Amino acid sequence: MAKLECAVRLTGFLLAAISACVIDAQAGGDLAAGKKQAAAMCRVCHGLDGIAKLPDAPNLAGQNELYLVRSLTAYKTGERKNPQMSVVAPTLGEEDIANLAAYYASIKIAVQEP
Repeated sequence: MAKLECAVRLTGFLLAAISACVIDAQAGGDLAAGKKQAAAMCRVCHGLDGIAKLPDAPNLAGQNELYLVRSLTAYKTGERKNPQMSVVAPTLGEEDIANLAAYYASIKIAVQEP
């Protein structure tokens, strides 16, 4: 019984590791292309600097790249919903998503405690 439990845990660990590698392979877009796309499509709400210009839009500066890829993909597929993103996200290809995620993730931010 213990051997079976160990095998099941090991299999789960290996699947998680493989999934992480696949997701990492999808990240790493072109920063310059991402900045250009952000200037054209995203800056009104999220700002070219990644600091939201609208009160209901999230800041994207310094956000984790894989999180941004997953979020944009979820908006594109309709898994995640937002009125503004439902118009923008479907027009994005995988390369666009990777580029935007890489650009916004590359912006350095500083956090200060109050």
